[in-house]
Amino acid sequence: MIFRRNVLAGLLSGCLVAVAQTPVELASEARFQLDLHVPDAAIQALLPQGFTLNVATQGPAKDCNVRLVFIDRVSVNAPDGKPLGKGASTLAYLVSPVKDASGGNAQLVVGGLTSEAADAPGPFGNYIAAGTHTVKRSLSSGAGPAMESQDWVFRAASGEYLEMHIQFERGVGNRGKVSDTKFYSAKTPAYYQISRQEQVLDILKNTTTNPPDRVKEFSLKAGGGSYAKMFDGTEKMLSWDNIIWLNRTVLVPQAGN
Repeated sequence: MIFRRNVLAGLLSGCLVAVAQTPVELASEARFQLDLHVPDAAIQALLPQGFTLNVATQGPAKDCNVRLVFIDRVSVNAPDGKPLGKGASTLAYLVSPVKDASGGNAQLVVGGLTSEAADAPGPFGNYIAAGTHTVKRSLSSGAGPAMESQDWVFRAASGEYLEMHIQFERGVGNRGKVSDTKFYSAKTPAYYQISRQEQVLDILKNTTTNPPDRVKEFSLKAGGGSYAKMFDGTEKMLSWDNIIWLNRTVLVPQAGN
């Protein structure tokens, strides 16, 4: 009887956790992610009280204290399946690996530039509308290996800019398992979202694991305004990751949880 009661309690607890999370968005995206090491002081200054940097000491994310992620939000839908807002957008955001106040692994959104003025300041309170924004992606295939080119440009009137050009040889990505990650706001740390996502990842170049280098051309321009201290010319590139597709459900905790 005790065993049965414990099992029932566990099942009820799991149900309560599930009910306490409310889905607010469904999205299908293509991404390009850059892992970087920028001046620690620049990131430390953005950490809310109780949060600490959680920089990996080994593996493909070794030494990364911020990620710059370029995102083509191909389809953005409400939980009922209908388009949310315009139903598509592009943005680039900056996230840092952290431990939250409870000691759990999480990501901290420290900034972002978005193509849609209506999406600023956004759910994390620190997105800036990019008055200039262009995204170009092209594929060339034939007798040789397939080559892909990507150009991303985001510039804000306040001076912040995030721009990347890359050409690379396409590979075959690894499909990851569905996982949940908490994303906190650096501006309002009491707020977080849970991203339940699955993705296909193709690591093109990495300074730690040293896979075959398939990056043929690359340039990055970032900084200005509130990003100047992060991108002061001393930043180091660590990993070039093509996220071929990513499907995710965004959930938020219900009030009182």
